[in-house]
Amino acid sequence: MSHGHPVHVARPDTQAAPDSRGWTALVLLCLAQFMLVVDITVVQVALPSIGGDLALDREALTWVVTTYTLCFGGLMVLGGRLADAFGARRTLLAGLGLFTLASLACGLAPDGIVLIAGRAVQGVGAALLSPSAMAIITTTFHGPRRNRALGVWAAIGGTGAAVGVLFGGVLTAGPGWEWVFFVNVPIGLLVLLILPRVVHADGPRPERRRLDVPGALIVTAATALLIYGLVNAGDAGWNVAETLLSLGGAAILYVVFVMVERSVKAPLMRAETLARRPVISGAFVMLIATGLMLALFFLSSLYLQQVLGFGALQTGLLFLPVAIAITIGAHLGGHLIGKVGGRPVAVTAFLLTAAGVALMTRISPGSSAYTTLLPGFIVAAVGIGPAFVTATTTTMANVPHSEAGVASGVINTFHELGGSIGIAVVSTVASASLVPGTADIGGFTAALTSCAVIAAVAAAVALGLVPPGKPSGSFVGHGHGGH
Repeated sequence: MSHGHPVHVARPDTQAAPDSRGWTALVLLCLAQFMLVVDITVVQVALPSIGGDLALDREALTWVVTTYTLCFGGLMVLGGRLADAFGARRTLLAGLGLFTLASLACGLAPDGIVLIAGRAVQGVGAALLSPSAMAIITTTFHGPRRNRALGVWAAIGGTGAAVGVLFGGVLTAGPGWEWVFFVNVPIGLLVLLILPRVVHADGPRPERRRLDVPGALIVTAATALLIYGLVNAGDAGWNVAETLLSLGGAAILYVVFVMVERSVKAPLMRAETLARRPVISGAFVMLIATGLMLALFFLSSLYLQQVLGFGALQTGLLFLPVAIAITIGAHLGGHLIGKVGGRPVAVTAFLLTAAGVALMTRISPGSSAYTTLLPGFIVAAVGIGPAFVTATTTTMANVPHSEAGVASGVINTFHELGGSIGIAVVSTVASASLVPGTADIGGFTAALTSCAVIAAVAAAVALGLVPPGKPSGSFVGHGHGGH
């Protein structure tokens, strides 16, 4: 689940870092990135405990997950631009400090409002930290050493997915859900203390670049309204004014975003890049794959703990083979794309996901999760892995090098936003069954059925949208699920 965000640094350091300092820096940067990745899934297992302690309803629990990915994804490209404008080291330290403080606030949160606000600030910190860390790696290492460093960075993905669900179970079952957030504090402080000593200072501030702050804020606000409208529809219905106003406002803001991007001199996302077929297909595949993955974790965590009475640790352990399956699927997909091309891999990936989710609809309170939920979830996970790789590889292999940074930023933005939207959709469909203590699982099966249909439709769309042919041999793609 790692995020590769190529960021063009205006002034790369001409002096190669000594081996010991360079690799120490890499370990610290990977540790910081690992926190960001784990924080996407670690909260999933803790949700029922958080809801019980803070008396949060379905809508609030949805925001606990989606607020982080929303701010992370919506502001990520802006974070990369800030690294260009103010220096990657400065931006990274600012983001890490913000993330660490926000983690402390989340752990101490007395109510849902403080927790969700803390998750938003965590997302802002992550949006500053992640692209800056990638920039430092690409300018600290050169030649074969850079390839090795990027390989280590990419490996965070699969381990982050697995460790996130396991940590969530261990920490929630042990010291309590608060430690899902507290554990970030000593790690963040350690990196903040040591990193400035092993990473070269930014030097003179690079030439001032224009920043499309309005564009970043508009696209984030538009997606927030979209998610709010979807979540509200589950509580109040699709016909009420609040739902319609939220969804209508989101549509208007997306149109305004496109207009702003066409008019500013340094747009967040260039219309010409967004209009390229490889970018459209990559964004679509990433959006659906991430939406399905986080939606299935969200539904399964609540079903296992609220309906079947699983403990947090038992839930985390059950999710572990699912996370490993995503990693295996990603590696298998990366191997197959070079042989048969991205289109057949994407289509097969979504069909496999649809079949797996269809198997998950067999859930029943009277049946074991190990024979109903888990086998289908593993099959779906093996399908989701190659979809991540396809999204990145087919995009980056088919856009000009001059647009690689922007294209990568777009794909990674859709990764985070896809998770937010996916959880909002299934939370709405399953709303009747997400009330603690309810015996009706009709909402869960309806939401799973919706996921299966979405995956099948995505396979049909991918057949016509994903570019044909094999990616160039010079490009090696890494997917989020386990690069």
